[in-house]
Amino acid sequence: MPHIALPEDMPGITAGFAFRPDTAKPMRELAHILLHTSGNDGFSSRDRELVAAFVSSRNTCYFCQTSHGAAASHLNGGSGDLVESVCQDYRTAAISEKLKALLAIAEQVQIDGKRVTKELVDAAREQGATDLDIHDTILIAAAFSMYNRYVDGLETWQPRNGAMYVEMGKRMAEDGYYSG
Repeated sequence: MPHIALPEDMPGITAGFAFRPDTAKPMRELAHILLHTSGNDGFSSRDRELVAAFVSSRNTCYFCQTSHGAAASHLNGGSGDLVESVCQDYRTAAISEKLKALLAIAEQVQIDGKRVTKELVDAAREQGATDLDIHDTILIAAAFSMYNRYVDGLETWQPRNGAMYVEMGKRMAEDGYYSG
């Protein structure tokens, strides 16, 4: 049961957004900019959603892990296998070495931003990551740590309805984050 009076029929972050629309607007805009990208072929929306799902899995935020995992799955042809393998152990997942290096950075940001080292950044650059890729990875990991704590700190309703998350992931992947 949520800690404050939130809309009962709205899951996860959407309930917090409905409670305080003025803070929801910039939070949605940030998610849209970071995740729903076009024109950056080197760090795709699928890969960005994988970073969001990965960080959310490390923060044990069911709603964010599942919804962003569903978006990544939709962007990957519908299968959840890749998301599951990244969240279990990105080092052995069937992803590019560049994405593995970016996830290594995200992993440290999720724990403590001060744990990002020159060596991690250099390793990402060696795999082809640009400064923008590194910047956005750090910001995605930091933002999702905030989003996860927002969802869980309010103790929002996080249903276990897989079909709902598949539909939510499709909508997020196709339309972005400006609306419900």
